Amino acid sequence: MSAIEALYIFDQHNPILQHTYRSRPLSASILHPLYLAHPAPRPSFIYLPNTQPPTTLYSIVNSQLLFLSPVSTETEPLLILEFLHRVVDVLEDFLGPPLLASKIESNYDVVAQLLGEMCDAGAVSNTEPNALRDVVEVPGWVGRILGTVSLPGASLSSSTSSSLSMQHLSLQPPVTQLPWRRANVRHTSNELYVDLVESLAVTLAPSGRPLSARVNGTIALTAKISGFPDLLLTLSTPSGKSNIEHALELPVFHPCVRLARWRERPGEISFVPPDGRFVLAGYEVDLLPFSIGKGLTSSAPNASSLQLPVNLEVRKSLGPSGADFEVRLFLTNSFTGWSIPTGPSRVGGLGSRLGTSSPAFGGSSNAPILEEVVVTVPIPEGVKNLADLRTSRGEAQYSPGDRFVEWRVPTTGGTLLTTGQGGATLRCSVVGISDNDDEDDGPAFSFDDIGARGEYVVEDAYQSTAIPPSQEKNEHQQRRSDLKRVALNATLMPSSANVSFAVKGWLASGVKVDSLIINARASRGLGEGVKPYKGVKYLTVSKGGVEARC
Repeated sequence: MSAIEALYIFDQHNPILQHTYRSRPLSASILHPLYLAHPAPRPSFIYLPNTQPPTTLYSIVNSQLLFLSPVSTETEPLLILEFLHRVVDVLEDFLGPPLLASKIESNYDVVAQLLGEMCDAGAVSNTEPNALRDVVEVPGWVGRILGTVSLPGASLSSSTSSSLSMQHLSLQPPVTQLPWRRANVRHTSNELYVDLVESLAVTLAPSGRPLSARVNGTIALTAKISGFPDLLLTLSTPSGKSNIEHALELPVFHPCVRLARWRERPGEISFVPPDGRFVLAGYEVDLLPFSIGKGLTSSAPNASSLQLPVNLEVRKSLGPSGADFEVRLFLTNSFTGWSIPTGPSRVGGLGSRLGTSSPAFGGSSNAPILEEVVVTVPIPEGVKNLADLRTSRGEAQYSPGDRFVEWRVPTTGGTLLTTGQGGATLRCSVVGISDNDDEDDGPAFSFDDIGARGEYVVEDAYQSTAIPPSQEKNEHQQRRSDLKRVALNATLMPSSANVSFAVKGWLASGVKVDSLIINARASRGLGEGVKPYKGVKYLTVSKGGVEARC
């Protein structure tokens, strides 16, 4: 049976928390050096056969904090890793992001309660932040002040508040408790925000043909509604709602989602949300067959069929010595056929404010904005330096210790602003082996005949010419030196380039929110005549995700 044995949290090389659930796991002082002994990048789980007992060490890193969990029995790896991610999410919810060592150390009483409630004797039990707030006591600012000055009012304050809270709960009507939502939720302003965030990863062959193009999407929802609202979120794709089941691969949902409704009617997500911000669903989209299905291309896909806002082309071994390379960047701000229209005529139940303000992301799908364009070109180790680094737009920086060129391209002004199309070029020369390092390795070919006057005779298909030996040798050595220099420079050329960017108001997959409706009959405690404010945001990010190989 899968079980959590212990949880260790490290700040760099110092342990800041050790929590044991069951058994007698190896101590943190033993496991941490074994973890660091593995070269970076370290995998999420490492098997340690030489320990006693043999142990599998699971780990994640968040905000410079290292979370380790040792397991000495056969277990499901995804269970341990998911538990570690839930611990991070819960601690950030209670202590506030970013998660720092000082916050854990100053709130150890709260952290200990959370870890005890989330896992009982090794079995994962309660990992929902809303449910944990009902059972975990978080001291308020009055209690902290009274505890600091050592006044006797602290105990009286806590006992009085607990008795008042019990009287308050006894007066409330009985409701069905949901593990992911707190009871008696009240908000003065009822609001609903939906944020669709997609991460784009595309790999282009030297010919420009896409080798892979995938999207990882997340649907984040912020629910600030009183009572127990019953919501229905409807999604669709550019080819219609009927194709969404085939477009969205490997969908995952929050426990609040009614999976039966999704199976019966793909694209409809019915749920009672937790209070506050949470991740409602996640999905993947393969853009290659998806683009073919939309009719954008009927043959082999190419980069233009994806209609990306950025595109790259790398040309190498340029110039007389083959020491130059060039990166061409193509930008567009038009998003033809992919931007998502808004307005009450299209979206039922969301009103005319779709795409407006949201607490998480900015931008509007009425006018998608391309920004944060950064091109990165990895440089081989044999390169000593880069000479004559120049760009037609933006600024490029190179440091020999970093082994890459970083080129930041602005997306405001110029033709990109006026016509929606634009481009930029980066070109430079590599400096590797010097000319003095060239060596004469002997003639590249043999001579068949020597003339009577001591001259080399070179025969070809058309004529025979007599060339003095010294001139022929010099020309031959020069050709060999040039060919060798070109061959050496070819090994110093970059093999790829990638670009990072972000677009507010545009989704690479074309997935969109059709409607967000509140079921008044199934909802409770919302109040009559309450119409929550609703807003939807779209954001596509690509952290070095578009890679062009050469």
